[in-house]
Amino acid sequence: MADRKPKVVVTRKLPDPVEVRMRELFDTEFNAADRPMPADALAHAMTTAEVLVPTVTDRIGSDLIEHAGPQLKLIANFGAGVDHIDVKAAIGRGIIVTNTPGVLTEDTADIAMALILATARRVVEGADVVRAGGFAGWSPTWMMGVRLRGKKLGIVGMGRIGAALAHRARAFGLSIHYYNRRPVPVSVSGPLDAAYWDSLDQMLAHMDVVSVNCPHTPGTFHLLSARRLRLMQPHAILVNTARGEIVDEAELAAMLAEGRLAGVGLDVYEHEPTVNPRLLKLPGAVLLPHLGSATLETRVEMGEKVIINIKAFMDGHRPPDRVLLSML
Repeated sequence: MADRKPKVVVTRKLPDPVEVRMRELFDTEFNAADRPMPADALAHAMTTAEVLVPTVTDRIGSDLIEHAGPQLKLIANFGAGVDHIDVKAAIGRGIIVTNTPGVLTEDTADIAMALILATARRVVEGADVVRAGGFAGWSPTWMMGVRLRGKKLGIVGMGRIGAALAHRARAFGLSIHYYNRRPVPVSVSGPLDAAYWDSLDQMLAHMDVVSVNCPHTPGTFHLLSARRLRLMQPHAILVNTARGEIVDEAELAAMLAEGRLAGVGLDVYEHEPTVNPRLLKLPGAVLLPHLGSATLETRVEMGEKVIINIKAFMDGHRPPDRVLLSML
C-alpha cells in the first residue's frame, strides 16, 4: 500500500511548496482556481478521490458524505476547525477525518491582539481619514481611543490560541480573565495570573475587552447570543478570530450602531464571506478578511501536516491529527 500513490483531490489552490510536495508523493488533482470548488465538482471529487483535502470554504455535509464513493477513506482537512465537515457522518461511513492543529496558534493570536489594538486606538478609522485627505493636523480632542493598560480582557475559550493571546495581552498591561468548560492547569494560568470564571454571563458583564477564541461546535453556536451580548458594558470591545457563527452578528451590529458597544474587531463572519451591511457602515468596526492564519509560514506548515496525515494513513498507521467525536 505504501508504494502506491493514492488519488488525492485538493479543493483549493495551496502554497506552491505544498503543491510541489503533494505532486511528488501522491496522484494529486488540484483546483487551479483560487476560489471554492463548485458543489457539483466537489460531489464528483468525493466519488473519485481516496483522499479529499478540503478547506474551510467547503461545506461537506451528510448528503455529500452519503453519496461519496467507497474508495474515499480519508478527509484530510487543510485547517484546524472542522465545523464545515459532518464528522459524525464521515465516521459513520468509515471515513477518517484529520485536521492541522497547533500550527495556527501564534499567527491567529497575533491577529487577535492586532484587532484589540486597532479597535481600542481607532487605527483603521484614522488611516482611512489620512487616505481620504481629511487629516487637518493634530488636535487634543480628536480621534481619541482608550488605553489598554489596566483594562480587563475576557477570553472565551482558553485553548492554545486563547493562551497565546493572553501572553501578548499581558505584555500590554491587560489583566487576564477567561471562561472555559473547566479551569486550565496552573502551569498555564499561573504565569498569566489569569482569573477563571465559571459563568460566561458574569464574565461578560465585567470585561473591558472580550475575545472569542473557542471552536465552533453545535454547542457554541450563538454562544454569544443577543441576551449575552447585552450583558456587556457600553465601553466594551468585542473581538472574534474564531468562527462567526459563535456570535449573533445581527445583534452585534445593532448594539454597535446604537452605542451599546464601543467597538468590534472581526476576522470571521456568521455568513462568511458575506458581512452584515450594517457593520460595513460603522466606524467602530474593524473588519478583516479572515487573515488569522494568513502567513506563508503557517500555510506551509498546515500543508505539511496534511501530507503527514495522508502518508501515515496510506502507510497503515493512525494519522497523528485524527479528529474524534469526543473532541467536538
